[in-house]
Amino acid sequence: MLNLSNAQSLFLLAGQSNACGMGDSSKSNRYCTGNTFEYDVLLDEIKPLKDPVGQIWENLETAKRGSIAPAFSKAYADKSHQKVIMLTAARGGSSCGIKAEMNNYGTWDTSGHLLLLPVAVKKTKMAMAKTGLPLKGIVWMQGERDANAINDSKQTNEEFKEALKSVITRFRASLGDNIPFFIVKTGYQTDRPQAGNDAVRAMQDEVAKELKNVYVVYNDTNLFIEKKWMHDKVHYNQSGLDDIGNVIAQKIYNLINK
Repeated sequence: MLNLSNAQSLFLLAGQSNACGMGDSSKSNRYCTGNTFEYDVLLDEIKPLKDPVGQIWENLETAKRGSIAPAFSKAYADKSHQKVIMLTAARGGSSCGIKAEMNNYGTWDTSGHLLLLPVAVKKTKMAMAKTGLPLKGIVWMQGERDANAINDSKQTNEEFKEALKSVITRFRASLGDNIPFFIVKTGYQTDRPQAGNDAVRAMQDEVAKELKNVYVVYNDTNLFIEKKWMHDKVHYNQSGLDDIGNVIAQKIYNLINK
């Protein structure tokens, strides 16, 4: 049984496929240390963190390969001198708003074919009960599906914005009114117009300005194509995922402890 006396940081990583992670576990797992852990919902146990992080459970998915979790956890543990426990709640292709939901890929909205937020809340509460820890914050990586819906005129910028605000409000209603919400801005897709992604990015900025304790912690995903940090047309490779993890750990630590 893991001694959790110093495991004071419990984070939720949520969103769509880039939150799951399509990187390379042979590279991401070099960040795993004795201070980084994961909540395994299938076992209801805390175990050492190792990609592919997450489990296939209810409507949620595991990382396909590598994720941001090892780099983020190590950087935050090093900065805070605490153990870090991660839990994930993500599904590839999932939408923020119901108008962007595609087939059975799921949505974070209040209605749709496959609802994800209630399952994410259930898993988070199980992790909180197991560890006896409050949730330190939510790291959110989502937006490509909604960008495509905006490009296809199935959803407006404002509809996406209101859907994102609803996600944050409903997470907080279930898990704590003041839980910090940390947004990794959506990048570009090589086979789609940039207009939809730019709209999503702009709305993410607006939500962070309008809601308390909501922060954009990573902006440079729009540079990943030119940096050659893409795994394919939409997913980040491990270099990009590691950069996100390292950068946001420093920013989140500073924001939490400001």
